[in-house]
Amino acid sequence: MTNIPEFSRAAVLRQFKEPLQIENVPIPRDVEPGAALVKIEACSICGTDVHLWQGSLSLTVNLPVIIGHEMVGSVLKLGFGAASDSVGNPLRTGDRVLYTHTACGSCFFCTTVRQPTLCMNRRAYMYENMEQPPYLLGGFSEYGYVLPQSGRLKVPDKVPNELASLSSCALRSVMNAMSQLGEIDPSEVVVVQGAGPLGLLATANAKVRGARKVIVIGAPAARLELAREFGADLCIPVEGTTAQERLEIVQSHTGGRGADIVLEFTGVPAAFVEGLHLCRKGARYLIVGQLGEGKTEFAPSLIVKKNIHVIGSFSGDARSYALALDFIATHIDDFPFHKMITGRYKLDEVNTALERMKNMQEIKPVILV
Repeated sequence: MTNIPEFSRAAVLRQFKEPLQIENVPIPRDVEPGAALVKIEACSICGTDVHLWQGSLSLTVNLPVIIGHEMVGSVLKLGFGAASDSVGNPLRTGDRVLYTHTACGSCFFCTTVRQPTLCMNRRAYMYENMEQPPYLLGGFSEYGYVLPQSGRLKVPDKVPNELASLSSCALRSVMNAMSQLGEIDPSEVVVVQGAGPLGLLATANAKVRGARKVIVIGAPAARLELAREFGADLCIPVEGTTAQERLEIVQSHTGGRGADIVLEFTGVPAAFVEGLHLCRKGARYLIVGQLGEGKTEFAPSLIVKKNIHVIGSFSGDARSYALALDFIATHIDDFPFHKMITGRYKLDEVNTALERMKNMQEIKPVILV
């Protein structure tokens, strides 16, 4: 592989809560059939990265790992049979791609249920041990390896690296969730819990899908101001209000009924209970943000008495990545996506970026490699 070095510099986590270390990680000499080697150009930071770093995820992590899973890379080498992306676009050296966690294509969830995000043999980037081949399965790295079973999507020319990276987790999770939710009727009021990256993108989605009114509940104030630019008709601050006060505000905008649809993107366990109260009778409640190990108490009878349809949504498949890229490309002039990218950092500054994300000083920082 001409001009490709022997090692890739990468940010490695060896112990939870400890700083990441920049290490030299081997670059595979051979690219197996269906796989690809890419030069990572950008990897934005997700709240899940912070939770993994802190050891608070309810998912298995095989330390040591290279953190980062929102990456965009340019193709350096394609394995046999990898000359097109997941929607049929031809792939060539130099093309930019996003790539998905893997699905085996043969287990019960892949074949019968057709929900590849639940694959029994799923492999996920940044959760795999970096001391085992093919080593480069995380985004905070100079180079990345695209596994044969991973979907991959060519990035449209009009979508810059930072927004492509944003599409590869935050927006694809929103697109997957919205697909599970189904249509939004023009008469329906949508409440979005959370004004982080997913909440902002969900606000834009709900607006594009035709919601009568979109109400965002979150913090801090600066994020609520941005939520308005993403289509929120009303913003309710968490800071300085009680759950009861927030409920009364929502009811005052829904004829006393409550929201037709509630979308949870906070990651705060207590928000789940609040969301149940915000729902009107017969509402749909979509849960996306709850991947931590936190717990909360609630009365299950509330779901039954109000006939609430509770929907959990996890990750996203290749179709969701494709929808995310299309949403960005189509609406790049309609919403201020660029304002979500609040900090640009070098690989050596990754610990600073993670710490700032942890302290909510960033909306979506990006590592530019």
